[in-house]
Amino acid sequence: MNRGILKFSLNLIILLFSLSCIFPIVWIFYSSFKTQSEFMLSPLALPSSLAFDNVVSVIEQTKMGLYVLNSFRNTTISVVFIVLISFFTGYFLSRFRFRGRNFLYTYFTLGMLIPLHALLVPLYIQLRAFNAINQWFTLLFPYVAFGLPIGIILVESYIGTIPKELEEAAFIDGSSFTRTLFTIVLPLASPILATVAIIQFFQTWNEFAFALILVTKEALRTVPVGLTVFKSAYITDYPRLMAAIIITMLPVMILYFSFSKRVMEGMTTGAVKG
Repeated sequence: MNRGILKFSLNLIILLFSLSCIFPIVWIFYSSFKTQSEFMLSPLALPSSLAFDNVVSVIEQTKMGLYVLNSFRNTTISVVFIVLISFFTGYFLSRFRFRGRNFLYTYFTLGMLIPLHALLVPLYIQLRAFNAINQWFTLLFPYVAFGLPIGIILVESYIGTIPKELEEAAFIDGSSFTRTLFTIVLPLASPILATVAIIQFFQTWNEFAFALILVTKEALRTVPVGLTVFKSAYITDYPRLMAAIIITMLPVMILYFSFSKRVMEGMTTGAVKG
């Protein structure tokens, strides 16, 4: 009896926690159909009618489409570089023992402990010295650099679970190192690479501080910075802001639900070294 009550209580707590995570998304969705007066009168109430005026207004009267394209470009390029560099570096750290290997591993581990925003001012000074402020590639430098530590550590840990005998058998059969790396190791490491890609996609897509400070041109704004245009000095247009958030959330949600299984597989398998 006590065991059944305990199980019911735990399930109830998990259910309430899940609802607390889902409700904000639902609230943002139906609030995007409200008028400003409706929202100010009762923020949590359902809209009186489903009007798409806010969505149409965001698309036609703002540059949110441009901001989405900028974020997509920065995110795609950054993720590609992070995944490739993490794969090669993680493989060599996992498979080879050489002088300085422990130092490199510690160096990348420390990269996850440094507060990123503490480096904002030094990074701004360095990029300005190289005339790299307000360029289309400006944000790629911090995004790739700060995304590599977690990517390398995850890949190194995961590849450690892949038996070396598979590579040795391929070498005996006459396979070259490059062919073995890309035809055997790479497919086997695809779960953790997918995990790294998804994690970095979310982080880069939602990054705000670097995009706000390092890029000030309106034509180069990203989605998080672009959402601030709906807030003035005295009032915030919440329904239009909600509509803009829904538009910018769709690519992320589609990507996550499409690859969530790969993400969980990569995180659980790579968490334990073989």
